[in-house]
Amino acid sequence: MSRNLLHSTAIVGAMTMVSRVLGLVRDRVIAEVFGAGMGADAFFVAFKIPNFLRRLFAEGAFSQAFVPVLSEYRARKSQQDTQQLINSVSGTLGTVLFLITLMGVVGAPVLISIFAPGFIDDGEKFDLAVSLLRITFPYILFISLTALAAGVLNTYRHFAGPAFTPVFLNLSIIGAAIGLAPRLDQPVMALAWGVFLGGIIQLLFQFPFLLKLKLFPRPSLNRSDEGVRKILKLMGPAIFGVSVSQINLLLDTLIASFLITGSVSWLYYADRMLEFPLGVFGIALGVVILPSLSEKHAQGSREHFSQMLDWAFRWVLIICLPAALGLALLAGPILCTLFQYGEFSEHDVELSSQALIAYSFGLLGFTLIKILAPGYYSRQDTKTPVKIGIIAMVSNMVFNVILVFPLAHAGLALATSLSAFVNAGLLYRGLRREGVYCPETGWRTLLFKVGLAALAMSLVLWFYTPGLAQWLDWSGLQRVIQLSKWIVIGGLVYGVVLLLLGVRWRDLGTASDEVTK
Repeated sequence: MSRNLLHSTAIVGAMTMVSRVLGLVRDRVIAEVFGAGMGADAFFVAFKIPNFLRRLFAEGAFSQAFVPVLSEYRARKSQQDTQQLINSVSGTLGTVLFLITLMGVVGAPVLISIFAPGFIDDGEKFDLAVSLLRITFPYILFISLTALAAGVLNTYRHFAGPAFTPVFLNLSIIGAAIGLAPRLDQPVMALAWGVFLGGIIQLLFQFPFLLKLKLFPRPSLNRSDEGVRKILKLMGPAIFGVSVSQINLLLDTLIASFLITGSVSWLYYADRMLEFPLGVFGIALGVVILPSLSEKHAQGSREHFSQMLDWAFRWVLIICLPAALGLALLAGPILCTLFQYGEFSEHDVELSSQALIAYSFGLLGFTLIKILAPGYYSRQDTKTPVKIGIIAMVSNMVFNVILVFPLAHAGLALATSLSAFVNAGLLYRGLRREGVYCPETGWRTLLFKVGLAALAMSLVLWFYTPGLAQWLDWSGLQRVIQLSKWIVIGGLVYGVVLLLLGVRWRDLGTASDEVTK
């Protein structure tokens, strides 16, 4: 089972890698064309609002509630009952989302006032953000229906299609920035139309896969359906519990709107760099493990449930610890290589790198949440993560107040990282207390060996990587070559030290085996 999970995670990770690389190209294009000025700030806020709602409802609460219930139907009920559930959920969800979309478009000024109150005193920036939001907001309708389709496909172990879907959003925005922006009086409006079109394409891309499974939704508005009521009941608390990290990031944007112009953009570019390893591995693993955990819970297999979690935790440690250190140590070179062209200045690189270093500190915490939360949602427990989420969000607010004054926008990023560890720590403690998770043997040895290998990698990068001034003097091609070289060197040092210490990758393929012999 664990080897199948690893294979599925690799597939999702590979598809996500393609999407993330195109996402970097997208951000590179946006940075070069729009820099970190007023237009970019306004777009990032207008895009972040529906994107936040996407992670809150579509990929967050809805997926975490829908997949366990659908898995239960698949294991215990007939194909006809499962199809009826999909029909009822699609009809109910589509109707609610359509009404929400209408309210969002009409109430765009109110939403901008709530999510970016610092824009209110700048009439031009405020009006631009409102216009952009009215175009981007319908994205929540398209992407939520896409998440419904992805939930069905993932439950039936079809991971590649849904994982590849975000590629189309990136291609749409890139095409709009290059082809449409020069033709508009307000060029940044092209980015909003790119989001709108990308949402439609992502939804349409799912249709052939659903038809092949013979599970294409035939929407019916039936809120009295037993499965729909169960999903809605689970979604209520899950809306908050699964998306605390996104709420924290949104709070960062809200506070950053009061800081100097560029702060929103600096946080955005830093967060995008964090999302690369988080998406390629953390989110991919979370997507794959949720249906499997739900299946184990439905079968009453507590031992295998715990082993699956333990297997995931080991991989999180081995992949995310060096990734976090690498992001921190190469923050300036990464941002310089990817974005320091056109309107994106050296000053923007320096300030974005401060935020990236702060975010990288929380990568392990962010990733653990992606694994720990399914440990609750797969058992249809949505209340416990809510209680923990409230504590984590309050912690983030406190950290924000403490850190924003001495560290400005970087303090907001650091506060989000600290609150992620609060969230992950409490989720972990809850699983242990309930007896749901029991660590396998070999953890102390593994922690020591991984820590030693990560330290060796960090020392090499710290002492031998050229300073930022040198990177700024190099051409774009030289930067790419040098960055690739140092990433490879860091990875080789880490991998070789692990091998010398006796850690074998094949030993991680089975959840019940010890990692070290």
